[in-house]
Amino acid sequence: QVQLVESGGGLVQAGGSLRLSCAVSGRTLYAMGWFRQAPGKEREFVAAISQSGGFTKNADSAKGRITISRDNGKNTVYLQMNDLKPEDTAVYYCAAKSGGGFYIVYDGQSEYAYWGQGTQVTVSS
Repeated sequence: QVQLVESGGGLVQAGGSLRLSCAVSGRTLYAMGWFRQAPGKEREFVAAISQSGGFTKNADSAKGRITISRDNGKNTVYLQMNDLKPEDTAVYYCAAKSGGGFYIVYDGQSEYAYWGQGTQVTVSS
């Protein structure tokens, strides 16, 4: 069973930064994604990265402020979030896709079989 453990969430003022981490158990590489769910809203796509790490995709709301990256040697994915806004407040989840192409990025929630427990990000105004 694949386990994903997120960390790095917390409370930050608007304009601040946070870096989330997602450690994946085992040595198998997966295409990875970050999603978030704000109170009263559906879970939405934030960013995704290919197994290779060379291809990424961001949601429009994240462009210019949020960067996804990975360290395949540590099997860990990161989400660097800058210039945070109150509307970024949500529980952030990382997800792993089993199989797929080494260079492909996946932005659909249904593509992902494995999910972490989530980490809370709260941005105060």
